[in-house]
Amino acid sequence: MAEIRCPQCGTVFSVDDTTYANIVRQVRDREFEEELKARNETALRLVRAEKDGLITSLQAQVDNYRTEKELAVRSAVEEKQLEMNRKDIEIARLRDALNGQKTAAENDKAAALRLSEAKQQKELAELRSRITAMESEYSVKEARLQADHERILQLKDEEIARYRDMKARLSTKMVGETLEQHCENEFNRLRMTAFPNAYFDKDNDVKTGSKGDYIFRDYDENGEEYVSVMFEMKNEMDDTSAKHRNEEFFKKLDKDRREKGCDYAVLVTMLEPDSELYNSGIVDVSYRYEKMYVIRPQFFIPMISLLRNGARQSLQVRRELAQVRAQNLDVELFNDQLKDFKARFSRNFDLASRQFGDAIEEIDKTISHLQKVKDSLLSSVRNLRLANDKASDLTVRQLTKGNPTMTEKFMEAGIDINQ
Repeated sequence: MAEIRCPQCGTVFSVDDTTYANIVRQVRDREFEEELKARNETALRLVRAEKDGLITSLQAQVDNYRTEKELAVRSAVEEKQLEMNRKDIEIARLRDALNGQKTAAENDKAAALRLSEAKQQKELAELRSRITAMESEYSVKEARLQADHERILQLKDEEIARYRDMKARLSTKMVGETLEQHCENEFNRLRMTAFPNAYFDKDNDVKTGSKGDYIFRDYDENGEEYVSVMFEMKNEMDDTSAKHRNEEFFKKLDKDRREKGCDYAVLVTMLEPDSELYNSGIVDVSYRYEKMYVIRPQFFIPMISLLRNGARQSLQVRRELAQVRAQNLDVELFNDQLKDFKARFSRNFDLASRQFGDAIEEIDKTISHLQKVKDSLLSSVRNLRLANDKASDLTVRQLTKGNPTMTEKFMEAGIDINQ
């Protein structure tokens, strides 16, 4: 910052480097000289106009006086014509007086002109003196500003030289690690105040064959993760012959995001330093790869805050949605259980109905079989009754009829076979 004092009011004010450079260019510009010359000409014209106005005013006074004088002479002549003899001396005296007054008026006019010209010369001299002083002051300020500008340029050149020397001594790996270290330091500086529950560390998981640079995850008060970001940091040396483009790393970054289950992917890059697109701020490239952004290092913390705050705002909505889904799940589970009960009841009913039908059929078969057994038993009873009747009618005589041996045996036993 530089200080500049106003030459007219004496006010001191500070200007930044851009305004300072504009003032330097303005002081050097030809328009300033032309404006200065125009101001001089304007001042001269004003002085001349004032002079002409004064002369015109004096001339008008003289003309008025002459007119009055002529009127007085005419009046005097008329009086003299009436009193010629009596006024000759008076007329001569008046003529002498008029001549004296005329001479005095002319002398006054000349003196006024000389005074006006002297005044104009004095004002012009003062104006020239002021202009010379302003030119000297601006010359001193211009020299001071030029010296300051050259000193600032020299410091910038020295800084650029130191930066180039530092970059020249850094390897490609160290250049990349410098950007990663910068981002990690920026995050750790605000970790305890802005991200107390967050995780931010290097991605060292190479199970899938690839890994990003850093993973950011943030958790709510219940320890539930609600946002995650895969970061890739890219930088290269200024004198690298084969310059890389940001688009070359989009595909790998998207692959790493998906494999590590992150919500977003962010490329922090110093590549393509002259690109107006990437220098404009946060660039959304989700038209190429879903949920992917490209930023410069100065937008690292704002990008995390933006994604974290957006996810935090949607966390309540997601919780309510999960609750609704859980309620819907309970209803669906009840419906599934009811459907399962109905299906099992229907299956058991069908099975019981078939078993009941089979039992009825078996009972009918049993009844038919028992009916046959009954009929058989009834037939047997009839036969037994007939046999009994036949047995009742049977006598020893009938048994021994025609059997002399048995007749003899019964007789030996003392049984009367005729009974």
